[in-house]
Amino acid sequence: MHASSGDPVNTLPAKPREQRARQAVYASAGSPYFSAVLALMAVVVILSNIGATKGVTFGPIITDGGFFLFPLAYILGDVVSEVYGFKAARRSIIITFLLAAFASFCFWVIIELPAADWYNGQAALEQTLGPVWQIVAASLCGFLVGQTLNSYVLVRMKERFGEKGLVGRLMGSTGVGEFADTLIFCSIAASVIGISTVPDFVNYVLVGFVYKTAVEFLFVPITTLVIRWFKRREPTYGVASA
Repeated sequence: MHASSGDPVNTLPAKPREQRARQAVYASAGSPYFSAVLALMAVVVILSNIGATKGVTFGPIITDGGFFLFPLAYILGDVVSEVYGFKAARRSIIITFLLAAFASFCFWVIIELPAADWYNGQAALEQTLGPVWQIVAASLCGFLVGQTLNSYVLVRMKERFGEKGLVGRLMGSTGVGEFADTLIFCSIAASVIGISTVPDFVNYVLVGFVYKTAVEFLFVPITTLVIRWFKRREPTYGVASA
C-alpha cells in the first residue's frame, strides 16, 4: 500500500536536508582557485599601499590614492572565508601580510641603491616610495586586525546559519572588519599623507569607513555571485572543515 501525502514516512528525509542546509561546509585550500584569489589579494594590498602615499581630495572629502583598490581586498577576503573557512582565511591574511612587508623592504633597497649619473628620478622615487614603509605598517596593522575580525564574524555566522543568510554574513562581517581596519590605518597613516588636524582626521576616518563599507555593500550581489561560482566549481566544497 502506498503512503498518503500526509504519511510521516515521506517526511523522514527532510531532517537530514535541513541539517545539511544549516551546517557550515567549506572547500579545501589546496585548490588552484584558492591560490589565484590569494595572489590577487596580495597584489591589491601592495598596490593600495603605494597609492595610499598620495593624499586625495574630492571637494570636502579627504582620502588617499589607494581608496578604489582596498575594498577589493575585503571582497576577496569574504570569498576566502565563505568558501574555504577561517583557517584558510588566516593563512591568506598572514601570507599577504608578509608579501606586503617584503615589497616595502624591496622599495627601501631600490631607494638606497646608488643612482646612476644620468638618472634624475631619485627625488621623485624617494617621495613616492619612501613613506611606503609607514603606510605599509598602517595598512598591515589595519589589514591584520580588520581581515581577521571580518573572517571570524563571517565564519561564526555561517556556523550558526549554514548556507542560508549569505548576504547578512557579508554585510555584518564587513561592518566590523572595515571599522577596525579604517581606524587603525588612519591613526598611523594620517601624518604620512599630511593630515594634522582633528577635524581632518575625523573626516579621513569617517569617509574611509563609509566609503569602503558602501562599496562592499554595493558589490554584495557580485560578491554573492562570485562565491556561488566558486562553490559550484570546487570539487571539495562540503568536504573540508573550517
